Amino acid sequence: MMRLIRGLSHSPHFSKGCVLTIGNFDGVHLGHRAVIETLAIRGREHSLPTAVMLFEPQPLEYFLADNAPPRLMRLREKMLALNPLPIDNVVIVRFNRTLANYEPEQFVEQILVSKLNVKHLVIGDDFHFGKARRGNFKLLQEFGKLLDFTVEKSESYELSKLRVSSTLIRDALNADDLEQARQLLGQDYSICGRVAQGDKLGRTLGFPTANIKLLRRNTPIRGVFAVTMTGIDNQEFQGVANVGIRPTIDGNHKVILETHLFDFNQDIYGRYVSVQFKHKLRHETRFNSLEQLQTQIRHDVAAAKEFFATETC
Repeated sequence: MMRLIRGLSHSPHFSKGCVLTIGNFDGVHLGHRAVIETLAIRGREHSLPTAVMLFEPQPLEYFLADNAPPRLMRLREKMLALNPLPIDNVVIVRFNRTLANYEPEQFVEQILVSKLNVKHLVIGDDFHFGKARRGNFKLLQEFGKLLDFTVEKSESYELSKLRVSSTLIRDALNADDLEQARQLLGQDYSICGRVAQGDKLGRTLGFPTANIKLLRRNTPIRGVFAVTMTGIDNQEFQGVANVGIRPTIDGNHKVILETHLFDFNQDIYGRYVSVQFKHKLRHETRFNSLEQLQTQIRHDVAAAKEFFATETC
């Protein structure tokens, strides 16, 4: 079972050493899975536990704040995606001013060696670290010879001659290309979260919704979609969802995911669910009245049902 380690203690976490990889692993896409498979193989070869090091917040979020690229996954979603994979440990390190100012040599000596006792390191082909991103594969190799660890570069994972990356997936989602995102991720793009109490306006309009507050202003996906929801009684429910700021209702720039499930009448407040995005129906629009919004929702529901009917034919 995967063990979660928050922060770095004063003594090494792994007395006999570990096999380590480092990255954001945002989306846990096919490229990430290839790196983790290599990590697991090396762990068996060295008879050592494997570990994935993540940073929270992600470095670009620390430096760019709200201007950072939108995440594909929040931390809990990432943990859920990593848990079934052949990983022994996930180490979460807080990315702050101190860490941002670490020289590459300092990062290797004080964190990789002193705190994690790394014996073999698997990194992506574009991995850079330390102040001004000065650390790279060559520097790691040089320090490995001095400090008794080996380094391996994991080559890019390609699909249809495209280098699989979180950036490429974000670009696909931004272009409403859910199919390409699905291929790169190895599954539908999804958002997980806990169903929260809303203002029950959807119920008033005749379309009750399960609301998930996304707790972020920047999301990789916006609009109205045909979706499925899982996490309830081991079933998959079809529906229509809006991801956005509800411009007709309040438009307060707090992004929310609202999902109306077809032929569904259960109380699921507080349930942790996953919404899978199957097909984009339209962009989010501001309507002049609630009546216009209600009419559009009817059209959205009909379009989503037509999509699912076509998919199952």
